[in-house]
Amino acid sequence: MANKKVSHESIIKVLVDAIEPLEFVHALWEGGAVAFDRLDKWSDIDICVDAADERVEDVFPVAEAALEALAPIELEFDVPPASTHGYVQAFYRLKGTSRFMLVDFAVFKHSEPNKLLEPEIHGNSRFHFNKQGAVRIPALDRASFLKRMKARMERLVLRFDTFSCFVEKEINRENWIEAMDLYHRVILGSLIESLRMLYHPVHYDFGARYIHYELPVDVVQRLVDLHFVGDRCDLPGKVKEAERWFRRTMREIDPGLPAQQL
Repeated sequence: MANKKVSHESIIKVLVDAIEPLEFVHALWEGGAVAFDRLDKWSDIDICVDAADERVEDVFPVAEAALEALAPIELEFDVPPASTHGYVQAFYRLKGTSRFMLVDFAVFKHSEPNKLLEPEIHGNSRFHFNKQGAVRIPALDRASFLKRMKARMERLVLRFDTFSCFVEKEINRENWIEAMDLYHRVILGSLIESLRMLYHPVHYDFGARYIHYELPVDVVQRLVDLHFVGDRCDLPGKVKEAERWFRRTMREIDPGLPAQQL
């Protein structure tokens, strides 16, 4: 039975009430579905916190105690910290809540320059407090973004030319599991990235995330058809169709157009 006292709003309230008084915390905001105005009953809760570099780990016990006061934490998943990220992250689910209502909780070092806040890329994050404007919304560095995307375009074509034949190789061997895995990762993954560059370049590196909202309906439907392979006989034809579509899309991308779309 669902715990009626636990809601998106109640979770936000207990976290804000517990974390805002901490002198080493500067800000707390929501991203994800809220930032894109797409909140629904399947959305998780994306919470970000800015804290003093040396006190990042100290935020988690406070957040966990606040959540426990609302309902017992029945699931906790700690994300192994990456040296390339300036934040620490964990996921929580409270007892009696929908399994979709995960709390995605990330604490950024105050010195981290990239807090995933550019509105063009990450939507309009909702700040619940921002002490003395300690966290600023950055302007997108368009020149740097375009440089990265153009370099990725070259790399994407090279990757496709190098590894797309692996799918056919495994089909010829009748290694169907390997063939399907490579079809999704190399062929369809590359196709999706190219289509995002063409239609919604600001999210070219988002994979399939938000794809149903950001690509034309007919393009999405065609991608759906390519993803669902009927049987082993169906796979070779879909591989060829996806390959042709990828190469045509890459030819259609105007390197100057993304600058107008950002």
